Amino acid sequence: MPEYTPALSHFGVFVHDLDLMSKFYCDVFGMVVTDSGEGQTMPFTIAFLSGNPTQHHQLALATGRDPNQPSTVMQISFKISEIDNLREARQRALERGATQMRGLNHGNALSIYFADPEGNTVEVYLDTPWYVAQPHGEPLDLEKDDVEIWSETERICRADPTFKTVEEWQADFAKV
Repeated sequence: MPEYTPALSHFGVFVHDLDLMSKFYCDVFGMVVTDSGEGQTMPFTIAFLSGNPTQHHQLALATGRDPNQPSTVMQISFKISEIDNLREARQRALERGATQMRGLNHGNALSIYFADPEGNTVEVYLDTPWYVAQPHGEPLDLEKDDVEIWSETERICRADPTFKTVEEWQADFAKV
C-alpha cells in the first residue's frame, strides 16, 4: 500500500469583485487565468489562476462573498527565491492597490505582508538556511543591502536558544 502523503495543492478565496482580484493576482504574481465560469455544483463564478504550467490552478477565486463580510483569510503565501524578488513583489503590489505593507524577518524566512484590494492578507517570502521556533518576527528593512540583511538574520537566529540549521530541523522533523 502506498504511503499516505497528501500535498497542499491550491487555495480558494471568496471575493467581491472577481475581475479586480483576478487582475491583481495576475499582475502582481505573474499568474494566468487558466479557466473561468459558472460552477455546475456551486452557485458562483470561479476563476482558476496558476503561475505554474504543471498545475491547472494554484488559486481559485469565487464570487459570493457577502459585500459586508470582512476577509477571513489569515494569509495567502507565495514563495520566491531572492531578496530582490521581495522588493519587486512589494513594488508590484503597491502599484496595484495593496495596503498595509510591512516586512518581517522570521529567522527561518524573510517576508513581506500586505492586504490585497479586498483586505485579504498576502505574504511573499523566501526561506533562509536557519531555523528558530515560530512565531518569531523582527522588522525587515528591504532598503538595506542583501549582505546586511543576511548578516542580521544569521545574527538574530544564532542568538535565539532554539537555533538550528535547516538541515538539523529537517532531520528532527523526519523523526516525527
